[in-house]
Amino acid sequence: MSHPHPELGPPPPLPEGGLRVTPLGGLGEIGRNMTVFEYGGRLLIVDCGVLFPEEEQPGIDLILPDFTSIRDRLDDIDGIVLTHGHEDHIGGVPYLLREKPDIPLIGSKLTLALIEAKLQEHRIRPYTLEVAEGHRERVGPFDCEFVAVNHSIPDALAVAVRTPAGMAVHTGDFKMDQLPLDHRLTDLHAFARLSEEGIDLLLADSTNAEVPGFVPPERDISNVLRQVFAGARKRIIVASFASHVHRIQQILDAAHEYGRRVAFVGRSMVRNMGIARDLGYLKVPPGLVVDVKTLDDLPDSEVVLVCTGSQGEPMAALSRMANRDHQIRIVDGDTVILASSLIPGNENAVYRVINGLTRWGANVVHKGNAKVHVSGHASAGELLYFYNICRPKNLMPVHGEWRHLRANAELGALTGVPHDRIVIAEDGVVVDLIEGKAKISGKVQAGYVYVDGLSVGDVGEPALKDRKILGDEGIISVFVVVDSSTGKITGGPHVQARGSGIEDSAFADVIPRITEVLERSAQDGVVEPHQLQQLIRRTLGKWVSDTYRRRPMILPVVVEV
Repeated sequence: MSHPHPELGPPPPLPEGGLRVTPLGGLGEIGRNMTVFEYGGRLLIVDCGVLFPEEEQPGIDLILPDFTSIRDRLDDIDGIVLTHGHEDHIGGVPYLLREKPDIPLIGSKLTLALIEAKLQEHRIRPYTLEVAEGHRERVGPFDCEFVAVNHSIPDALAVAVRTPAGMAVHTGDFKMDQLPLDHRLTDLHAFARLSEEGIDLLLADSTNAEVPGFVPPERDISNVLRQVFAGARKRIIVASFASHVHRIQQILDAAHEYGRRVAFVGRSMVRNMGIARDLGYLKVPPGLVVDVKTLDDLPDSEVVLVCTGSQGEPMAALSRMANRDHQIRIVDGDTVILASSLIPGNENAVYRVINGLTRWGANVVHKGNAKVHVSGHASAGELLYFYNICRPKNLMPVHGEWRHLRANAELGALTGVPHDRIVIAEDGVVVDLIEGKAKISGKVQAGYVYVDGLSVGDVGEPALKDRKILGDEGIISVFVVVDSSTGKITGGPHVQARGSGIEDSAFADVIPRITEVLERSAQDGVVEPHQLQQLIRRTLGKWVSDTYRRRPMILPVVVEV
């Protein structure tokens, strides 16, 4: 198995007749999925998603793929294929289209409807091409065929990309539910047909490669939901991803069966379920869904609220309910259902929300104590089955952390893919398919791009480091006025602390030291403010470290008069 090396340099020009594959996100992480295909000087992008921040990225709203490697080639992009409508696959599209709004978007009906609604908020009107399973479209030099796959959102597609260099098949996210709610199976017949033609490079979803066996059918959740609904005394509050149409359908069915009304809470939930209902993907009995404002007129035993926040996101509805920062107040006897998986890295945030809800008397039903979630990704048994059907000549695991990519590679090897034809890459690592063999040829920039409010890319790692220090250790500011010609102190030093746990009065012990250092520097002829600030920072920092074993941010201000 070939794998990236930290010393990889930029890739050479792509040889004529070769196909280049560059993942800009989704490898070594869960989210931010984006893959760039290149042939004959033209580019095809598959997905452009976002990654949600973790605790060590305070203040960040979203994390985007790095567009640096394609920024000067935006005119070479023939289209963006969107495999399905989850945020980790479409959330970055508005930020790419800000740079070139006329790049065509290609996807299924529901996927395009979801991205069009999102782009409307960004005031972008996209060029779109709606496709469905079985369709074949020429996109520049790329001959794209779309294949139905089953996932946790309707209308998901895999894409086979044919070029003179060979055929690459990108699965997107998929599983092989044999009893899907919408009766839309992963089209194994189509994959077998592609296999007969010859799949030169298979890019396969790795998310569940470590999980043995097969994913249970989505419909298995229905009986569990009915049991929860039957035993609930007061309101039922369900937290789910805002795009999980199949899961919401089962909630609606249970609510209808037990005589409850349903209200959607949260802008994304209201928007997405409205789109799904309008397009016929969500079947809603008349009168079942009501406006949240009308719930006060109903007894608690007839109410179901469906909201976002199943991953513990601090600003989502469920987190705010747990923190008593939402118009909907959790009361003793309410039932809360977290109908989703735990995305790696979110565990602490989710359990914090569960504890908060339990504190107010809610009965919290989650994956840990009830079968209220099944995955949308193929487990090891399904992947083995899939590889035996596809028989790829080269395999490139995608969509997953390192442990998932490795596990997926091992599964491919077990089914007969030669070890030297399995490429384990990471974000930015360039893979070339030349004369039927895939190999790593270099690496491009593919770092994190942070969205902070309206700022995109302005916040970097140094700023996040400062935020963590501020959050963990606090800040100490020092204000000194000095004579601009002599460097002698004419005012201060004044010291104030915030969030450091140190009383301002405690600095009386260190102010004489700061004064002494500044007086000595004045005698030595040091008058430059930046140098004086460094002296203050070192003196105060050493004192705080020696006295309190803390490392707060120290902000010295030197004013010349």
